[in-house]
Amino acid sequence: MAISRPSMNKLVSKSGLVKRVMHEFKVHTLKSSSGQPVTNKSQAIAIALSEAKRARRPRRAKKTT
Repeated sequence: MAISRPSMNKLVSKSGLVKRVMHEFKVHTLKSSSGQPVTNKSQAIAIALSEAKRARRPRRAKKTT
């Protein structure tokens, strides 16, 4: 993925995250979940929007039963 877990915890604006991921795509450092470099621009946009959605979602506490 484009961003490591610790930096995902920070409050990130959607446009800033998309800008960062698209920069990684342009310099050929963006990787898909399988570890292969992303070569399709639409795939890079999908990754960026998915990460922005995940960053905005509040984390749920684990249930202990």
